[in-house]
Amino acid sequence: MIVVTGATGNVGGEVVAALSARGQRVRAVVRDPQRASLPAGVEVVHGDLELPESLTSSLAGARAVFLLGGWGDMTGLMRRIAGAGVQHVVLLSSRCVIRGKADNPITHMWLESEAAVRASGVEWTILRPSSFHPNALRWLPQLRERDLVQAPWPQVAIASIDPADIAAVAATALTEPGHERTELALSGPEPLTPGQQVAILADVLERPLRYEPLSDEAARTRMATDTPMPFIEAFFRFYSDGEFNDSIVLDTVERITRRPPRTFTDWARAHAQAFRRQKTGSGG
Repeated sequence: MIVVTGATGNVGGEVVAALSARGQRVRAVVRDPQRASLPAGVEVVHGDLELPESLTSSLAGARAVFLLGGWGDMTGLMRRIAGAGVQHVVLLSSRCVIRGKADNPITHMWLESEAAVRASGVEWTILRPSSFHPNALRWLPQLRERDLVQAPWPQVAIASIDPADIAAVAATALTEPGHERTELALSGPEPLTPGQQVAILADVLERPLRYEPLSDEAARTRMATDTPMPFIEAFFRFYSDGEFNDSIVLDTVERITRRPPRTFTDWARAHAQAFRRQKTGSGG
């Protein structure tokens, strides 16, 4: 049995699908089992990663766990996992830990998660992906109104990755030997600026989309509506101060899965309906 946490999220859902396609027995941990839509044959159970004690029953009989990092009590989570006799944990972390500074709140969060896994006594594999293709979905509220996307950091190119590619690597690490005690940095196949991503969406959606850079001041104001201030400062350290370079393209996905990672264009075509459902205005 393989337990997948965050099973309805961007990456967790893809991990469930990838493992199911391999014929693995999967137990999906979600906060609300009644609302979860997962492949047939997957066992769906309740669990909350902010409450380690809620995972006790879901870990029974598990051989391996796919674990999301970044929670408040990672040591407590790993204590539960180790106590259940789990043999292997694949942890989802972030590429920012490679060159990021430990006093950056986001980098610190991921470093703490990795440290808890390493100290647990359970065999581990750590995945460190770049930013995700689906981060473009954050532009949907703007696209409901008009054909204009405003976003900060116009010169920052990111080699974003499809969560399905992260999941393919995770599924390999969870089911095939030889990936224990390894740290795998992952990227997509090409670095793109926000303007380049918007141009791709315009082509895929056949909409006259255009990109407009957002000033740092305007970006801070907009981000403050749903992002804690320490994280806002962390992002500005990453992208305004150049503390984190997320543009480097790596061959890890192809090396592990034996196929190239999906491009942003691939992802946009596969998820075009999510954008086409939006009500468009009269233009920008």
